[in-house]
Amino acid sequence: MEQSSPSVELKSLQLCDREGTESADSGIGDVDDLPVPQQIRISSITCDSFKISWDMESRGRDRITHYFIDLNKTENKKENKFKHKDVPTKLVAKAVPLPMTVRGHWFLSPRTEYTVAVQTAAKQPDGEYAVSQWSEIIEFCTADYSTVHLNQLLQKAEAIAGRMLPFTVFYRNQQQEYFQQDSPSYRSRDAQCRRMLPVVKDNSGSHGSPISGKLEGLFFSCNTEFNTGKPPQDSPYGPYRFQIQADLLFNQNTNIYFGDFYCMYTSYHYVILVLAPDGSKGDAFCKGRLPALDRSNNCFLSCTVEEDSSLSFCHAQDVILEVIYTEPVDLSLGTVTRISGHQLMSQSTVNAKKDPSCKICNISVGR
Repeated sequence: MEQSSPSVELKSLQLCDREGTESADSGIGDVDDLPVPQQIRISSITCDSFKISWDMESRGRDRITHYFIDLNKTENKKENKFKHKDVPTKLVAKAVPLPMTVRGHWFLSPRTEYTVAVQTAAKQPDGEYAVSQWSEIIEFCTADYSTVHLNQLLQKAEAIAGRMLPFTVFYRNQQQEYFQQDSPSYRSRDAQCRRMLPVVKDNSGSHGSPISGKLEGLFFSCNTEFNTGKPPQDSPYGPYRFQIQADLLFNQNTNIYFGDFYCMYTSYHYVILVLAPDGSKGDAFCKGRLPALDRSNNCFLSCTVEEDSSLSFCHAQDVILEVIYTEPVDLSLGTVTRISGHQLMSQSTVNAKKDPSCKICNISVGR
């Protein structure tokens, strides 16, 4: 039976110059003949933790009391080994059996590349450390949010979703040339067959979202105006709108998944949902990665079978829904018309960065 590795929370490590802890650079002595870590191995990587292990010569191993771990984001290529007290990236851990788990949600961010190097150290009676030479530097990248983290986001989103309002159509806005058959400007459009083709989702929303930069789909909206019950006449994405009956995209053969919850430094909050026909490529991507929702009973977007076998649809009132449909959509299934309102570019969410300070839509992992 495999033994679990010691878990070293970053809060239990002594970060350089954190108030009330030892500062590693204030007590480092001369380089000693302690064994140098070799063959660094990183495993079991999550969005806010990883396991680290290495090989060591037996000589001097019994003197080791601590490990110094130099952890940096790769965008900062400058060496910074215990030189600057205002950069708390140098970790001091008590020597424990390897592999050890390093965990810390305020320090490790999802989908982020890091470099790591290790020293062994022996604490001296005077409080200073004798240290080995640094190991080789290796690189690794943290993972996306897991379903555990996404379920935490889901619960936060459910808390503010509000009551459900009826709707009948999905819609998406674009510039006029997107819908023109001879337009060469949009690779997402299959002009010959007049279909809208899925494209890879941009990097908007939570940094750890597993759908960003990976899931292919078409963005649709379904929110309606409270006073009219119809789609708004303004849009940040273009003055021309494709509109399609809701049951053509969302029905008993469609699975629905929760994808993300975020805001952009405003009071508006966005929920990303994925609609994937059962058994489709998009459905296969979502299963195991995203929390599945009950299509007829969830807080955001519902499809209910009525007594006469017709379908009725509702959307959440207090969040803005961004719906990703994972399959191509034929333009002949809907209509394209010009809206009468304005193009509100300030409300565009294209590659929008999530507000990391918002207490409503953030969870206790890297943003």
